[in-house]
Amino acid sequence: MDLTPYVDNLREELAVAADAGGDDARALAERLTAPLESAARLTLLNALSAAMGEVTRELAPGSVDVRLRGLDPEFVVTAPPAPEPFPEVREPVTEPAAAAPPPPPPADTDDSTMARINFRLPAHLKARAEGAAAAEGLSVNAWLVRAVSTALDGAERPSSPGRGKDSGGRGFTGWVR
Repeated sequence: MDLTPYVDNLREELAVAADAGGDDARALAERLTAPLESAARLTLLNALSAAMGEVTRELAPGSVDVRLRGLDPEFVVTAPPAPEPFPEVREPVTEPAAAAPPPPPPADTDDSTMARINFRLPAHLKARAEGAAAAEGLSVNAWLVRAVSTALDGAERPSSPGRGKDSGGRGFTGWVR
C-alpha cells in the first residue's frame, strides 16, 4: 500500500491551513512538512497495525499482518483453515426386486431421528464397501447402515460362495468353545 498520497494530502492540508495565517505561517509550514513526513508515515503505520489487529481478532484463527517493505506497508492475509467437508450423503438407490430386504429395526427405535458421524476407513476398505454397495444397488451410506444394523441385531449374514453348508464340507462357520 502506497502511503505517499496520504502524506501528500496531509502536506496540502497543512499548507491550506497555513495560508490563513499569512506569509510567515506559510513559510513555517513549508519548513515543517519535510521533517513531519516520517512522523506522519509512522503514525499511519501505527493506525494500520491497530486496524489489522482488530481484523485479526475477527478472523481468528486467521490473521492479517502488516509488514514494512521499503517505505510502504504490505498486508499478509492468512486465511483460517477450511473445515473438512463432510462426505457426500447420497440417497439410497431403490433395491432390485430380487434383493432381500434389510431386517426390520427393533420396535423401540425412532427412525425419524438421524445422527451424523465421521467414519474413517482405510482406502482399501472404502473401495470394497463401495463395490459391495454398488453390487446391491445401494449408496455406501445405506449399505453401511444395513451392515451396522445386521451386525448389532445379530441377524444371520448371507454366506459367501465357498463357505458354510453349501461349500461341500470344505469350510466351517460359527464359534467353537
